[in-house]
Amino acid sequence: MCMVRVGILGAAGYTGGELIRVLLNHPEAEIVFANSESNAGNPVSAVHEGLLGDTDLCFTSEMPWEQVDVVFFCFGHGKSRAFLQEHDIPANVRIIDLAQDFRIAGEHDYVYGLPETHRELTKGAMHLANPGCFATCIQLALVPALKAGLISGDIHVNGITGSTGAGQKPSATTHYSWRNDNISVYKTFNHQHLLEINQTVQELCPGYDGRVLFIPQRGCFARGIYVTAYAKCDATLEEVQKVYAETYADAAFTHFVFSSPDMKQVVNTNKAVVYVEKYEDQLLMISCIDNLLKGAVGQAVQNMNIMFGLDEKAGLNLKASAF
Repeated sequence: MCMVRVGILGAAGYTGGELIRVLLNHPEAEIVFANSESNAGNPVSAVHEGLLGDTDLCFTSEMPWEQVDVVFFCFGHGKSRAFLQEHDIPANVRIIDLAQDFRIAGEHDYVYGLPETHRELTKGAMHLANPGCFATCIQLALVPALKAGLISGDIHVNGITGSTGAGQKPSATTHYSWRNDNISVYKTFNHQHLLEINQTVQELCPGYDGRVLFIPQRGCFARGIYVTAYAKCDATLEEVQKVYAETYADAAFTHFVFSSPDMKQVVNTNKAVVYVEKYEDQLLMISCIDNLLKGAVGQAVQNMNIMFGLDEKAGLNLKASAF
């Protein structure tokens, strides 16, 4: 078996640790290096303690490009562009960037990697921008309705995310004593993921003249995103359900269901669960994902599988932490 050789940059953060966890159990991938300047020489399990006994891998400051087929950028936002300005990665090495640096179309060749909408482009991509967590969850709720022209006017979205969405570096709003038994809104109507969401809205439904009005919330839990969205819709519920079921019939990880989902169905998996209801002329669209997996690392590995012609589900058959 020819293994995909992987390098990981920014390997000491939440996404880096989750990526290592997934790839250690991937049947056709091999981690060549896990780069972290501040942790060079230390065992990976000293930082990602949940990997104790699973690997002897150590962090390194080295970046042997000639030994890898693909490199994952697990940097904070804005650092990927800066890194590429300072380092030359060989043209034959694929890049999957988990930050937001290349998600918006522009003067670069990065493909936007939402498998449910960009699978064919992903197959031939050398450079890929992995979607954001909120963006993934919201787009999966909206995609079928937008493609079929079922909704109109403003789209009202509410989404609540776990504390791991804020990254590993402690802050005032991730501190346990503040986050526990608490809830708050942030970046109201101005979240950075709206840029990529609006980009997809225009791709799927050119000229759509409604706004996406998004209120993000911080939740009192570690992992997961739960999104509710609604917009005007003149179709019947049965017509909408048929569109959604057909859209996701062949999706590897996105499942359309006929009963309202809960977040525990997806936490610790690469699944997305999508559901719809009608209230008079309003279509309610619900979706939920794990922010670190389908919202980040799991989707990145799913994209790697597509890029290298592997089974799309390879390494991603994970059990939900439902109990």
